Amino acid sequence: MKGKDLKPHIGIFGRRNNGKSSFINTLVNQEIAIVSSIPGTTTDPVKKSIEIFGIGPVIMIDTAGIDDVGELGAKRIEKTREVIKTVDLAILLIVDNIFDEFEINLINEFNYYETPFVIIHNKSDIEKININTLKKIQNISKNKVLNFNSLEPENLDEVIELLKNTIPTTSFQKPSLLKGLITKNDIVLLITPVDSEAPDGRMILPQQMAIRDVLDNDCVNIVLKETELETFLKNTGIKPKLVITDSQAFGFVSKIIPEDIMLTGFSIVFARLKGNFQDYINGTSHLSKLKDGDKVLILESCTHQVSCDDIGRAKIPKWLDKFTGKKLEYKVVGGLDSLKDTIKDFAIVIQCGGCVTTRKQIVNRLKPAIDARIPVTNYGMAIAYINGIFDRAIAPFINKTIEL
Repeated sequence: MKGKDLKPHIGIFGRRNNGKSSFINTLVNQEIAIVSSIPGTTTDPVKKSIEIFGIGPVIMIDTAGIDDVGELGAKRIEKTREVIKTVDLAILLIVDNIFDEFEINLINEFNYYETPFVIIHNKSDIEKININTLKKIQNISKNKVLNFNSLEPENLDEVIELLKNTIPTTSFQKPSLLKGLITKNDIVLLITPVDSEAPDGRMILPQQMAIRDVLDNDCVNIVLKETELETFLKNTGIKPKLVITDSQAFGFVSKIIPEDIMLTGFSIVFARLKGNFQDYINGTSHLSKLKDGDKVLILESCTHQVSCDDIGRAKIPKWLDKFTGKKLEYKVVGGLDSLKDTIKDFAIVIQCGGCVTTRKQIVNRLKPAIDARIPVTNYGMAIAYINGIFDRAIAPFINKTIEL
């Protein structure tokens, strides 16, 4: 997954042959989605990076029909429902005044995952929405319903205006990673180890974003490896306002950076940006309460080739085993794959920094655990806690908020 996936995500939902693919094509005036009169043409959710005039660049997700049938159809529906957790805005298409159990279940899931949504009655040239259907909808939702015809989109501007007014403003903003932590002309020291997990010839996304954010705040960037840290401080006498390190180097770096300099990690910075920050803080101390046989769920948000030095699959389990002295069981779920296990079977959930996912995706990925009162933490906070510097690592953020 690349940085472009940080664009707002908009999902199209509805029954088979409701015109979901045609709707996408109409929005951008291009034939980018396959259209057919055969129900079930769209199988797995399909992502399209598009530009909607008046809204901007978005990721549009075309989903399979929520009324699909058979064993394969049930799997397609499951994939469609998973999309609800990841989108910033849902569009529910209905036709022929059909609004029943399928649509009601979708709306209930939109509400559960706090996903804003709009309802559009498509193919209005054949049949416009009637008063009885509106009453059914109003029993479950106060949302405005628009008539629309993808073949003759006379009111396309009205549809786009509805989307603009419904999608959260946070989806379009580019919030600062370091807002409230630094001010103009501050010196920020970024410590970026180059190990087997570092991509060849480039830096990982958190490091790139932090560098740009420092510049956007009119501050001074200094970037170096942890192996050069001690020599740099000794030879230059520079005292940075803030030090951000890769979490894996917490133990080493914390011994060199003086206590009067703010120190935190890239993963913790992203934890504040992506939500659930207070839940992470509250849940991290549970690492000390783990018992023999406890199951630990590790959630990665990116998809990558696994190495022997993999932070989530290898290092954190090894460090946590040593820290607790317990025999623990680990389950790793990568990308945005759904969890097949029962969430209540786990003693704690450890989420990665989430640099390549949206805030919405992280919040809803952790929602089942938080609702079930399962403690949650993230890579950076867990590593800081294991190294005995948790309080120091979160201190820069205490009593500071970010406008999302």
